[in-house]
Amino acid sequence: MILEIAVLTIRPGSEDAFEAGVRAAVPLFRRARGCHGMELRRSVESPGRYLLHVRWETLEDHTVHFRGSADFQEWRRLVGDFFEGPPAVEHAAVAVAGF
Repeated sequence: MILEIAVLTIRPGSEDAFEAGVRAAVPLFRRARGCHGMELRRSVESPGRYLLHVRWETLEDHTVHFRGSADFQEWRRLVGDFFEGPPAVEHAAVAVAGF
């Protein structure tokens, strides 16, 4: 399992519209090949910064199949206008499982 972690900084004043766009995009992730779930978290210390966590079966399910799909284009249409800068995206695999 691969965890996509995207740090998204949103233009001030557009947080509610951005969150609505992410809610509208949930079905895009639900039907994406290899997607096992997603959630959006808002920073407590920096309310204009969000963390998008998406669980993928493989890295390629995100980087090849989703990013190369029409659903990715729709995702960007729904939320891309709210970004203050380009998202910072990393992928992580479990190194140590605690509990």
